[in-house]
Amino acid sequence: MQLHESMITGELKSKIDKIWTDFWTGGISNPLTVIEQFTYLIFLKQLDQKQTLNDKTENLLGVPTGKSIYTKAQAPLRWSNFKDKDPEVMFDLFTKPQRDLDDLTVFDFMKNIGEQGGVFAQYMKGAIFMIPTPKLLDKVVQKIEDLNLENKDAKGDLYEYMLSKIAEAGTNGQFRTPRHIIQMMVQMVQPKQDDVICDPSCGTAGFLVAAGQYIYDKHKDWFTQKTFREHFKDSMFNGVEFDPTMLRIGAMNMQLHGIENPTLIGKDALSEANANIENKYSLILANPPFKGSLDYDEVESSLLKVTKTKKTELLFLALMLRMLKTGGRAAVIVPDGVLFGSSTAHKNIRKELVENQQLQAVISMPSGVFKPYAGVSTAILFFTKTNSGGTDNVWFYDMKADGLSLDDKRNLLVPEEAFEQCFTEPENILEEVKGKCDIPQILLDANKIMNSASLRGTKQSLEKNFSDRTKQSFLVPKQEIADNQWDLSINRYKEIVYEEVVYEKPEALIAQIKTLDKQRNEALLNLEKMMS
Repeated sequence: MQLHESMITGELKSKIDKIWTDFWTGGISNPLTVIEQFTYLIFLKQLDQKQTLNDKTENLLGVPTGKSIYTKAQAPLRWSNFKDKDPEVMFDLFTKPQRDLDDLTVFDFMKNIGEQGGVFAQYMKGAIFMIPTPKLLDKVVQKIEDLNLENKDAKGDLYEYMLSKIAEAGTNGQFRTPRHIIQMMVQMVQPKQDDVICDPSCGTAGFLVAAGQYIYDKHKDWFTQKTFREHFKDSMFNGVEFDPTMLRIGAMNMQLHGIENPTLIGKDALSEANANIENKYSLILANPPFKGSLDYDEVESSLLKVTKTKKTELLFLALMLRMLKTGGRAAVIVPDGVLFGSSTAHKNIRKELVENQQLQAVISMPSGVFKPYAGVSTAILFFTKTNSGGTDNVWFYDMKADGLSLDDKRNLLVPEEAFEQCFTEPENILEEVKGKCDIPQILLDANKIMNSASLRGTKQSLEKNFSDRTKQSFLVPKQEIADNQWDLSINRYKEIVYEEVVYEKPEALIAQIKTLDKQRNEALLNLEKMMS
């Protein structure tokens, strides 16, 4: 399971680093453009591999399979044919319409491949080839030829690592939630076999990929059932994203991680155009955009009934409640302002979650988690749509450390192996990572509080075990939250222990000052004697 970008092998990392450097020195400096162009080339290599497999099957059976991607005449447009050509000839195949091939280029062919190209190909409208020179194209093609794209895990890893470079470049960071935070959230909600999962602001599809990976790792037995395999392939994973570049990148990320046919909707999730997405999903995982502001007439009208606001972070919470089926669960990252904002809109959405739905947990995260591109403090809300209340005790956790330094560098503070164990064996690694990573404790507490609260006889013991508010992890009764105007900020409820500092009595301090004075005078007299 990939927890952190450096879990990838050193050799693969260095190959991707070299491709990245080639793009930059070749004149493409926007990290999203680099990833997009890299994605197109990976896709072309995959199309060629599919065709090769199809050719072998046809030769073996002696009959056409009907799954051909390229006709025989289109062979020059295949990766296996153009990769060994002279750089200028290859570049012409990409950029100049080929007279003898119905004026197609390699790139046009890829853009119009349609259903045979899988989910990624559906989002090719508007794709532009931006590699500026034959030399750069040749360099990158040769290096991609050298990558292992056969193995699902290796493919997923190399793409994850490529995506991590968006964060390194410090740009477009809003599209990338740290992988270990995503994984912690997925592990806390424990996706179920019949879940229909959605991320309404899916970006590079990190949450959906992590949910798929969790199921691969924990529930291999589910894949022996035909109905589950079909559900996993066709209906389990859903995303909404308005940026076409991100849609393409997200689609490729999922395809390379073995999620062949997700539903991706290319719209703004908050707009009127999405009014029909209602009561559809049983699990929402998201980190929606913060700090956005929309005009009322752009926003889908029923959302404004829940909370009349222009703030995107509040509108997204209202949207999620509408998208969830009754009984559906959500884990969502929000900026701190959502927790304590004093406007009517802020209070209304909090009251909605606590009073009319079931709010389970508020995990408060340190402000460095989204560095280098944002220093904003955030929290994760976990809630269930009930439309009939049900909030009892809300679990608060004051997360102080996530295993990485909280500065712009975000270096790992614990060995990689220990970081992996935070997820696989939290109980065994607690002591070793204490003070450096709270994730194991959060996962263990979540198991007790969120995933067993329905068991008889546990409520009293939970209340007793999580009553000390000087600790990082504690429960707060619903009534107290209501009495505090639905305030969900942890500082409202945690108790700070002040260490008593004992000072000496004034007489003793005066005596000490007199002694020091005497010593100083004696030192001055000695100095005068020496000089005379």
